[in-house]
Amino acid sequence: MAGPILEMSARERRLLGTLGAAGALVLLLAVPFGLDAIVRSSASDNEELRQALADVQDARGRVRERQAKKDAIVLRYAKKAPSLAGYLEPGARQQKLEVTDSTPLPDVPHGKRYVEHATNIHLKKTGMLAFAKFLESIEEGGYPVAVNRLNIRKRSGENDSYDIEIGVSSYDRTEVAPAGSSKP
Repeated sequence: MAGPILEMSARERRLLGTLGAAGALVLLLAVPFGLDAIVRSSASDNEELRQALADVQDARGRVRERQAKKDAIVLRYAKKAPSLAGYLEPGARQQKLEVTDSTPLPDVPHGKRYVEHATNIHLKKTGMLAFAKFLESIEEGGYPVAVNRLNIRKRSGENDSYDIEIGVSSYDRTEVAPAGSSKP
């Protein structure tokens, strides 16, 4: 075994020793650098996983908020809206407002799930405070009702007296048959 090395000249042995030392040095330096690269890669992977977990935790809050909004909408539409004329007139009488006429409008479908029922009412000789309280009672009624049209005309020669036309809409959620159902 030692024969081929001993048969070499001194110059070749020095060259082989230098080459061996250089190889050992490269090997000695490559191991720490390689281990450092592996550790950095693991740390980078761990940081990516931490960020992914943080994103999931943040998304949970957004999902909860979205579900709460969805539940609030379902709850709001759970109570079927009453007939608008029958709903608005008692509120107007409570504020001592005079409803001269009520004109129902045709129902309008909104997509597959919602139907809009609308009516126009006219109030004569109305004061602004009573009218504001009337609008507030509509808003706080708990039904999906919206004022979508408002026309106010000042009565000449009278203080705080107005003729008002209001367009009010209520919305009902219709149940959609689940896919594959045999309901018509």
